[in-house]
Amino acid sequence: MEKEIEDRFVALETKIAFMDDFISKLQEEAVENQRMIQILREENQILAGRIQDLQENQEIPNRCPPHY
Repeated sequence: MEKEIEDRFVALETKIAFMDDFISKLQEEAVENQRMIQILREENQILAGRIQDLQENQEIPNRCPPHY
């Protein structure tokens, strides 16, 4: 009986160790994803600003495409 309890206890400790490792890796991945999202947002703002500048500084003629 005591051996069975010890085996169950070891199995639970093993599961907890794997879960701790998984949670740690998941947290690292979430932090990395958040960092990447922030970088992409900043790049998107820069590009949106450039597009806005181009639209304001350059008038695009309204012509038909060459295949018409």
